[in-house]
Amino acid sequence: MKQILTSLILTLLSINVAIAASGDAEAGKTKAATCAACHGTNGIGTTDTYPNIAGQHSDYIVKQLKAFKSGDRKDPLMGPMAAPLSEQDMADVAAYFASLPRDGASQDAGNTDTGATASAAPAAYVPNPAAGKSLYELGDASRSIGACIGCHGSEGNSDVLIYPNLSNQHPEYIAKQLVNFKNKSRVNYAMNQFAGAMTEDDIADMAAYFADPAAVANVVPRKVMAAAPITEAVIAGKAKAAVCAACHGADGNSPVAIYPKLAGQSAGYIVKQLQEFKAGTRKDPVMAPMAAALSEQDMQEIASYYAAQKIAVTELAGSDVGQKLYFGGHVKRKITACVACHGADGKGMNKAGFPTIAGQNESYLKAQLMKFKNGERNNDYNTMMQSVAAKLSDNDIEELAKYMAAMK
Repeated sequence: MKQILTSLILTLLSINVAIAASGDAEAGKTKAATCAACHGTNGIGTTDTYPNIAGQHSDYIVKQLKAFKSGDRKDPLMGPMAAPLSEQDMADVAAYFASLPRDGASQDAGNTDTGATASAAPAAYVPNPAAGKSLYELGDASRSIGACIGCHGSEGNSDVLIYPNLSNQHPEYIAKQLVNFKNKSRVNYAMNQFAGAMTEDDIADMAAYFADPAAVANVVPRKVMAAAPITEAVIAGKAKAAVCAACHGADGNSPVAIYPKLAGQSAGYIVKQLQEFKAGTRKDPVMAPMAAALSEQDMQEIASYYAAQKIAVTELAGSDVGQKLYFGGHVKRKITACVACHGADGKGMNKAGFPTIAGQNESYLKAQLMKFKNGERNNDYNTMMQSVAAKLSDNDIEELAKYMAAMK
């Protein structure tokens, strides 16, 4: 895990997609004086409605300041505060707050009461931190709510520099922002979709979880979708997958470029696709009749077999253009970076339901991106892939497919 996180950080920093200029923390300390009234001299919000920004990723702070300045993120206080700031000012202020300890060592005693109940929760409801943890780590596929842990990290410690740390944040502030995303007074496509599907109780639970994540650290999250009981699944799946070999290969490494490699793909993702082929929510003239005859147990066993196989990756040239899009997206065109969901190594995020795409057949990747772009495929969570693909040019898709196919 440490190697993966280190690789992510180094890769993000090595690519010329930086969001902020190099900041000077010492210069930022002086420039941040006007921020102290709300965020404290130590970066800890002076009230529970103002966010803690001590130790926050500087990239994220700069991104938000730019959004406040441009009006993309609306706030009556932060708009005029950000308006006179140059990019260097933003970088310096961000560097200063990023350098502060996240626990707010000099926080005044009067500001330590964060409370355990989110302000957004109805008075009659008692928030459940364990339920908040479950929703954070697993999401709820039945309501199209993705897991938060993929972007914001274990217990809110984000490993993706453009996504904020949620740990040590005021739970009231988290609840307030989720409500803002839910009612779209704060605009972010992915967060609007996730929060939009949450109830007020969900938001209260999430906020209660962040009031003290350590308090429920040993609580095992509930399983949102119970898998059918499996006995010797891989062995059973191998026999049942024999009929799939013509298109996907005996070991899941498809010999036909237009068909996907299934080797090493997460079992949960394969099951989801089979269920949707069977239900008709993902349309394909070949896969629909193949899936129609499968029981839930068949799907689980076939998926377990393919997940246990090793993907065969071909030596390919890749693409520098595709690499930049994958790791940095395109801010002006509002294209989200692929790394956020599919990871620095392209292995996806199983708990969040995001598939492995590294080493996948280039022709298949290109075809699926085009289908998402054209609306021919629409079985993605909260239309996330459709939204991203719609902003991609045909050349973007070509270059991204080249890069992802070459990933190992």
